[in-house]
Amino acid sequence: MADHLRWGILGAAKFAREFMGPAIHAARRGELVALATSSPEKAAPFAAFAPGLRVHDSYDAFLADPEIDAVYIPLPNHLHVEWTDKALKAGKHVLCEKPMALAAGEIDGLIAARDTAGKLAAEAYMIVHHPQWHKARALLAEGAIGTLRMVDAGFSFFNDDGGNIRNKPETGGGGIRDIGVYIYGCTRFVTGEEPEEIVSARVDWENGVDTFASIAARFPSFDYAGYVSTRLSPYQEVTFHGTDGVMKLTTPFNARVFGEARLEVRRGMEVVTHRWPQADHYVLQVEAFNASALDGDDYPCPLEFSRGTQRMIDMVFAKAG
Repeated sequence: MADHLRWGILGAAKFAREFMGPAIHAARRGELVALATSSPEKAAPFAAFAPGLRVHDSYDAFLADPEIDAVYIPLPNHLHVEWTDKALKAGKHVLCEKPMALAAGEIDGLIAARDTAGKLAAEAYMIVHHPQWHKARALLAEGAIGTLRMVDAGFSFFNDDGGNIRNKPETGGGGIRDIGVYIYGCTRFVTGEEPEEIVSARVDWENGVDTFASIAARFPSFDYAGYVSTRLSPYQEVTFHGTDGVMKLTTPFNARVFGEARLEVRRGMEVVTHRWPQADHYVLQVEAFNASALDGDDYPCPLEFSRGTQRMIDMVFAKAG
């Protein structure tokens, strides 16, 4: 049995260069060995931290490389399903950026392709690998804030660059797909519940993409209010309100970039704060993927979980009309 995965990256995206490429290189039991790009200039920064990197000038040649075990896909949203399917059929494990698909039904086909290939395929939903989210789930389960009644979540940043893929409808852009996946998925992860109904959805559109979306939803045992925007000052926070206390994550999604990861539990006048100043959820994500692919360990974010978050996104779009 292999003791490590040989990784390749399908496309020289900025995010892959700055975050996921270094994380793959740093993670235990993994090695970055290949990149697909036709641009030597884009390949150079990857080769700087991954000496000996093989560079393929076509995606098909990259997938045909027998020395690649696992593929990370940072392509624009509308290409995720197509290239995840192709990578699985080429016999590779696949970690694909979120959102995994543009509709929940598309993930059913990827689940079937995963099972047929006998490989691991997953969405790069890195936050569920961060210890703050495991702590939040454990605290809620043990009754640290009593009975949960309300969840509030917000995530925003400002990006009005018309040339950016996040602002292009043809590439699956918009705030809901880019960051709604975080505020919806984290709630499902911590509570283990699925939304019953989107009660209301106000969505602002600009050139065919959503730039602000505020929703109210009903889960089986609690209510939910959340918003995302790509036209507001940077902000992120998630709060769980219970009968006996309040649990708040102040840097829930971009730990160490937006600020220190902290989880605060307030019960009356008492506040207990948990901190994780060094945890790198990108490295933890790759290490969990390596362990699952190599040893068969359970993966914290299987495609079935991603399908549930995409279903909620679909429900929001349907309610907004």
